[in-house]
Amino acid sequence: MSKASKSPTFESALAELENIVATMEAGQLPLEQLLSAYKRGAELLQFCQQALQDAQQQVRILEAGSLQNFVSDADKASADND
Repeated sequence: MSKASKSPTFESALAELENIVATMEAGQLPLEQLLSAYKRGAELLQFCQQALQDAQQQVRILEAGSLQNFVSDADKASADND
């Protein structure tokens, strides 16, 4: 998935990460492709971790009884770049 394409969903990123792990575990990739797959996997892992942190924060807000819009760190960074 290129950075120019639409942002991935948590589910699509997780599925891609699972495919990368399965491919790497098969042990059939040449070193250069293995390193590339590892880098992409690390990017996907970071994306998934951030998405989970954002969801946890939204749950905390909802549990506190204050229903308000949540702005994720990624959204804040986007707004700062505009």
